[in-house]
Amino acid sequence: MKTKVFLIIVMFFFFTGLACNAAAAEKGSKKEEIITSGADDQKGVALTIYNVNLGLVKDQREIRLALGTGELRFMDVASQIIPTSVHIKSLLNHNSLQILEQNYEYDLLNPQKLLDKYVGKEVKLYYKNPYTEREEIVLATLLSNNGSPIFKIGDEITFGHPGRVIFPQLPENLISKPTLVWLIENSLSSTQKVEASYLTNGINWRSDYVVTLNDKDDRADILGWVTIDNKSGAAYKNAKLKLVAGDVNRVKDEYEYKNKMLRVAEAAVKKEAPQFKEEEFFEYHIYTLQRQATIKDNQIKQISLVKAGNIPVKKELLYYGARYYYYNRHGEAISNQKVGVFVEIANKKEHNLGMPLPKGTVRVYKHDKEGSLQFIGEDSIDHMPKDEKVRIKLGDAFDVVGSKKQTDWKKIAYDTYEAGFEISLRNHKKEDVVVKVVEPIPGDWTMLSSSHEHKKTEAFTAEFNIPVPKDKEVKLIYKVRMRY
Repeated sequence: MKTKVFLIIVMFFFFTGLACNAAAAEKGSKKEEIITSGADDQKGVALTIYNVNLGLVKDQREIRLALGTGELRFMDVASQIIPTSVHIKSLLNHNSLQILEQNYEYDLLNPQKLLDKYVGKEVKLYYKNPYTEREEIVLATLLSNNGSPIFKIGDEITFGHPGRVIFPQLPENLISKPTLVWLIENSLSSTQKVEASYLTNGINWRSDYVVTLNDKDDRADILGWVTIDNKSGAAYKNAKLKLVAGDVNRVKDEYEYKNKMLRVAEAAVKKEAPQFKEEEFFEYHIYTLQRQATIKDNQIKQISLVKAGNIPVKKELLYYGARYYYYNRHGEAISNQKVGVFVEIANKKEHNLGMPLPKGTVRVYKHDKEGSLQFIGEDSIDHMPKDEKVRIKLGDAFDVVGSKKQTDWKKIAYDTYEAGFEISLRNHKKEDVVVKVVEPIPGDWTMLSSSHEHKKTEAFTAEFNIPVPKDKEVKLIYKVRMRY
């Protein structure tokens, strides 16, 4: 009886041990679950674009994740992503999602790489036999893919085979589009809501302004556009769009770069503008579009930024002197020196503006006598804060010209000189004009005599405003003493 009991106990522990070992083996052989997420899971996307060819993407998705450890493949991201800037978090419970490993897969599928992966392996060649006109399949081993594929068919080696290559399956380490891959540990049983944020190159924005002058050149209408150029390799559907204007520094260390740029963009907030709200932030300005916008890959999109009319404009004709004339004796004259044409706009609220304007290109138009709008010049402007003035050069005057000659030169001491100059201004227009003459005078200078009143606007600059009647010539004559 005791012997039977002993045998029963031994058998019980034996089979229990087998069951435990089997369970452990099954658990150990169980593969981590792979979850793939694409644009269909996307519930929202926010895009902040900097005018330094950089964008911050915040992509929110709802994904059903298995409990425990698994792999998440996050597809439909920008192909110009900066991998070290990537960050993912749970929006439902921060502690429920732990990132164990992060990868960026960009070994993209193409015919060359697909052939490379099958070197030394068997493939099928599908072709039409020119003699029997039947479609045939031939088994072949791909020996090499340097320049063109080399196959072994049976005991023979060939290249330039006309058949179409058929592969049995897609290699595991080749993907069809750039993909972020995370090894994660999830403790949330319900559907996770995650946000992946990253920086990407290849997306930029700039400002373009259209200025239309009135007949008298003293008023203008302005229409400003934001032009977005997306070459980042991804589309952003119904995105919350923010634009950052300012000279943002880009550092070489991408980790430091990531942290700086994320902090700037995360805090982006919103002043009234037609479609954009603008607000000062740090040393930059942020413009937030008051609606969602879709920005396709390889697309240039324009959005209205500012619209203002009846803005006071100051037109200016500028004659700028030659600096080298003051250092030596020059008898020859500079004939027909160009007179520049500028317009000046004050960015003030009382002038129907008063909004910080991002840097960009200003194109100026005016209606001719037949009412047709004509282009008259363009210039680039830097970032323009409110209450500042911007000067736009349109070109050079056709009917207003100038010339300059030296009339006197004396050496008074080893470091002191006297020089006399004559500037002739000729106006061939049908109306009177005023030409601003700016003369760059070196050293410690004193105006000895002048036919017109001058102002010392800077340490080395004398400025004259010379009225020139229509079809007349006016001469500015002055003598200056210089010590240098």
